[in-house]
Amino acid sequence: MRMNCRRWFFFAVFVWLPVARGQQVAVEEFTLPNGMQFLLVPRSDQPNVVSAGWVARVGSVNERPGITGISHFFEHMMFKGTDTIGTRDPEKDARYRAEQKKLRDEINRLVWTRQYDRFFKGEIDDPWNPANDTQELRVLRGKLDALIRAQQGRGDGGPEAATIVKDEFDQVYTKAGGSGMNAFTTYDLTCYFITVPSNKLELWAWMESDRLHDSVFREFYSERDVVHEERRLRTESTPTGKFEEQFDAMFWASSGYSWPIIGWPSDLNSYTFEQALDYWNIYYRPGNLCGVLVGDFDPKQAKELITTYFSRLDPGTQSPPPVVTLEVGQLAEQRMNAAGDVPPAIEIRYHTVPAGHADSYPLDMLAEVLNERTGRLYAGLVEGRGIASSARAMSDTRKYAGLFAVSAETRGESTPEQLEQAWYEELEKLQEADLPDRELRKVKNRVAAQNYRKLENNMSLLIQLAFAEAVLDWREINDGPAKYEAVTAADIRRVANRYFAPTNRSVATYRRASK
Repeated sequence: MRMNCRRWFFFAVFVWLPVARGQQVAVEEFTLPNGMQFLLVPRSDQPNVVSAGWVARVGSVNERPGITGISHFFEHMMFKGTDTIGTRDPEKDARYRAEQKKLRDEINRLVWTRQYDRFFKGEIDDPWNPANDTQELRVLRGKLDALIRAQQGRGDGGPEAATIVKDEFDQVYTKAGGSGMNAFTTYDLTCYFITVPSNKLELWAWMESDRLHDSVFREFYSERDVVHEERRLRTESTPTGKFEEQFDAMFWASSGYSWPIIGWPSDLNSYTFEQALDYWNIYYRPGNLCGVLVGDFDPKQAKELITTYFSRLDPGTQSPPPVVTLEVGQLAEQRMNAAGDVPPAIEIRYHTVPAGHADSYPLDMLAEVLNERTGRLYAGLVEGRGIASSARAMSDTRKYAGLFAVSAETRGESTPEQLEQAWYEELEKLQEADLPDRELRKVKNRVAAQNYRKLENNMSLLIQLAFAEAVLDWREINDGPAKYEAVTAADIRRVANRYFAPTNRSVATYRRASK
């Protein structure tokens, strides 16, 4: 999933929360003595299966320069197993990891000192590129690579020397009938989930509590190559990926939303095992976690299993620090002019408000007014003026800040400047007159119908509960509909005037570069 898609997914959760009026999700909440919270939603719509997962209230916004991307990196690490799962020989595997750590610590020391110094002097173009290594670094990298290969059974000792059982986490679940095991990281949270047969709920409780209790961060150094490849595929190899990163960094002046979820390459190379342990001990302790079960299960039995297995988790000694750096107010328009192998397009962003803010609801509804084939962007830019091949709006309300964006691609001989001007003309209409009652009612009905259908799927409900609990409170599932229903045309007109000022906007213009 590309980073900009993550934003749209988050938006979808909160804009699509409204359901048919009166619809309530019955959630049983309980908390273990160690602080881990659980949300239980028993229902038999999909018999004999349970969607189960847990969410950590940590995302890229909780990071800092030097460790950007570490939340997403943990998403990878959590599938590598424990001393029970993922290894044939825990003691030998531990020795491999200890030897790898010594070598990587020395590699880091040499890169941070000598290679960075050469980079600053202009002698090399990238301190982390192995092509620029000194002989000493080449030897160290060779030794580290040999250890990694041996641990994986690809070295001179052959498969017999391997201590890793690749993808055993997935294998155990699959053999037991589990499906859809996955995870994702956003700016504000990290979520892990799977669907299991109802009679395998105890297996889930044991498996998940084991990796929360005993994760060993196996393949801590080799997995960086996997994340680098992910970054290349999703960011560096896409037409607009790097430009979007630059636009984010420009748009967010002070908050932790300015760096990409996957992290900056130099930080990804630099994480130390000590930094990982520190991060783990702060953000992956029970008090910062919430488990979610949705499906065909007996609540009494589920609570007994949860208590039996998850009570072993150590509550830790350090609570997550508050995110205190707020986004500063923007005082002047910002522009980014990008040229590359991209279709001519425009994106216009405005700073808005975080999730739960009173104005977030009319802003979300405004995005719905603009979107779809019946929305104002399609009617005004695509069908009406005929200058856009596509156009959409996005209200992205995150935990600590928010943005509203309008983007469009050109059609025919039109230009990004024409698209930008057309948006300002549509915006002026929204600022000067209230929406007709019929138009607003139609949008509300469409959103309610979409969300009613989404609640029929166990996994979709699990993800919504995870998002709501991590960003606001799970009760937003039930309380949100009334707040969206209460949005008036005057509210939409008010927020259009309040947040869409020229000094509060940032504009990215994309043009196709000449060959």
